[in-house]
Amino acid sequence: MRQPLLADRGFYLGPLFRRAADRHGAVFVTLDRPLDVAPALGTDLSYTVLAEVVEELSGRLWEAGVRPSEQVVVHKADNVDIMLLTCAVSRIGAVPVLLSPALAPEMAGQLLGRLRQPWLITDAVTLDGLKDIALAGLVRRTLSVDDAPRAEPLAKYTGAEPPAPVRLHPREPALITHSSGTTGVPKLAVHCARTMWNRLVPQQAMGWPTRGETAALNMSFVHSRFYHLLGALLHFGSPLVLITDPDPASVGPLLVRHRPGIVETHPNTFVLWEELAGAPGAPLSRVRSYGSTFDAIHPRTVRRLLDASRRRTPWLVQLYGQSETGPVAFQVVTRRGAARADGRRVGFGIPGFTRVRVTDAEGRRVPPGTPGRIEARTRGRILTYLGMPDRYDRQLTDGWWEMGDLGYRDRLGALYLIDREIDRIDAVHSNLEVEDTLMSRLEELREVVIVPGADREPVPVVCVRGERPLDPERWRWATADLPAMAEPRQWRFEELPMTATWKVKRVEIARMLAEGARV
Repeated sequence: MRQPLLADRGFYLGPLFRRAADRHGAVFVTLDRPLDVAPALGTDLSYTVLAEVVEELSGRLWEAGVRPSEQVVVHKADNVDIMLLTCAVSRIGAVPVLLSPALAPEMAGQLLGRLRQPWLITDAVTLDGLKDIALAGLVRRTLSVDDAPRAEPLAKYTGAEPPAPVRLHPREPALITHSSGTTGVPKLAVHCARTMWNRLVPQQAMGWPTRGETAALNMSFVHSRFYHLLGALLHFGSPLVLITDPDPASVGPLLVRHRPGIVETHPNTFVLWEELAGAPGAPLSRVRSYGSTFDAIHPRTVRRLLDASRRRTPWLVQLYGQSETGPVAFQVVTRRGAARADGRRVGFGIPGFTRVRVTDAEGRRVPPGTPGRIEARTRGRILTYLGMPDRYDRQLTDGWWEMGDLGYRDRLGALYLIDREIDRIDAVHSNLEVEDTLMSRLEELREVVIVPGADREPVPVVCVRGERPLDPERWRWATADLPAMAEPRQWRFEELPMTATWKVKRVEIARMLAEGARV
């Protein structure tokens, strides 16, 4: 059911840039590579230019035949135009379905099969990867942002008149993203404008102290978190630096040029960016607020990031949650607090929007300090898993959502994360805690992941910066007072199976080790 454009409690992606341009004018937006849909525009753009691109793309899609409530899959190479295509699809009342460029073709095919004959927007390289998937039976039509064979070029409809914006009911599906897939085939999470609004409002409140500061973002454009952060930043008129390549060699000069006051990326990218702390030109010197979501962040990394800023009181905002719930707990870490911070502490529920509890196997609350299953009640919970409603319902108990994590609360109500339930190893109190300790003691580590071996023994998989081997003596020193573990397996960081947000797929690593995988 379509409704007129009324001011209600809904977060709609279609008008984001137009509203920001009307409110703030031609605020700059800098990219690290040109748009695939409009390469001639270059990399120095603005709110106004991007609003025009979104409207022009929506005209092309409408002319091609896309209509309200239809599903439109955006599955292409990583670039900022994923965001613009998403907004363009939303502007005409269709439902964007965002599939990560990092998905294996067979997984992408399975997810396409859960949809109802969607449109597909892609590119030549991505489409070539799908050559063994029978797209003719899965999708309605395929549009390409370039001259991909077996697809209709989106450029064919250049110059089409943008239609009037369409707004769906706030409880209708408005966006479909997928879970991280760390344990198998991802699930398709169905968002609506109302639940997205309930995620946006608290994040706008958190962004008030840094309103208008330049923001540098290197995030997955297919993750719902990106759009809520974008909504908050556009609301306050922040200049944007949108980054697709996380290589510090290219990121450093870009940050030196723009001196951002806000920086957000994935926790594993922040580990990579530790080397920016001492880089030429001091690229992090003006940062007032770092944002970390999607996964746990190592205390060592937090300290280095905060120490790199020359602002008087920089902080890092850590959000704990998942695709299905949005953020359910948060904490702010300052430079002073980082020195004594517990990496397992993820903070408190968001007043008025989320509540968190810890329960035993029978669903009863446990006393403070007692480990159990983490559950959350939130206004931002998705509507369902597309094609898997039974799986969705199994994670709900009287409105409480099972997060799939183990943790505990202290006497003040602060939440501490121990491990994912599926990653639990009896011989180790907390894999994450041991990993934090090792990262703090061994500065040469790029990553360490503890997974169960064939007999459920803890097996550390380590990645060292550069190509040097791990020093056995330093490893023995660092692990002397830690739980007994198998000999470390050294891999290159690029060999670790990861999600689009650089979450390490621990279950996949355990499987690879069981099959005899070596460096």
